[in-house]
Amino acid sequence: MISHHWPLFGLRLTTPRLELRLPRLDDLATLADLAAEGVHDPEVQPFLVPWTDTTPAERARSTVQYHWNTWAGWQPRNWSLGLVTVLDGDVVGTQELDAREFATLREVVTGSWLGTAHQGRGLGTEMRAAVLHLAFAGLGVNTTWYDSALGLAMLLGRFVPVVLVLGLAGSLAAQKPVPASAGTLQTHRPLFVAMLVGVTVILVALTFLPALALGPLAEGVR
Repeated sequence: MISHHWPLFGLRLTTPRLELRLPRLDDLATLADLAAEGVHDPEVQPFLVPWTDTTPAERARSTVQYHWNTWAGWQPRNWSLGLVTVLDGDVVGTQELDAREFATLREVVTGSWLGTAHQGRGLGTEMRAAVLHLAFAGLGVNTTWYDSALGLAMLLGRFVPVVLVLGLAGSLAAQKPVPASAGTLQTHRPLFVAMLVGVTVILVALTFLPALALGPLAEGVR
């Protein structure tokens, strides 16, 4: 059997609805047909590498070649595990798990797509959960350093701001009330409402507008 020489062909990941496995040749043919039919809205490019911006025949051919290349280039330190997603015996998409310098970094990246007829049913979430379970429970992606760093980040990112806010609230509560004067900004007046709305709009704009502007700039550079 081929799995005796290449054990990855014996790998099976199962979920309540799906099976993920290394593709056989007939699986690759079905996957290529799905790619040729299209996997997303032609007006939107969801992939960082625009591999779908070509003819249906070329999409199908590149899908087969890509999986062959990942098999040929497999190394313990650098690898791409490309699995087909099977629902009720039919190939409906592909799920990938990639790693670079895995023994050192213990990090993985996922990527996936489904045929358009199989989208919107939660299958993508289910197959990503399967490979992430393989990564963390099977391959040991989490390490002592990673867990400790994540715990420290959660401590600093969540609890330190809470302590600072409580300290600020305590400081304000300890202040003595002063009588209202001509310089007092009263919170029930339209001026306060206008300033609050204006500051909120400015902060939201500073957060999102630069990101929105980068999209057209990136398209122009490409």
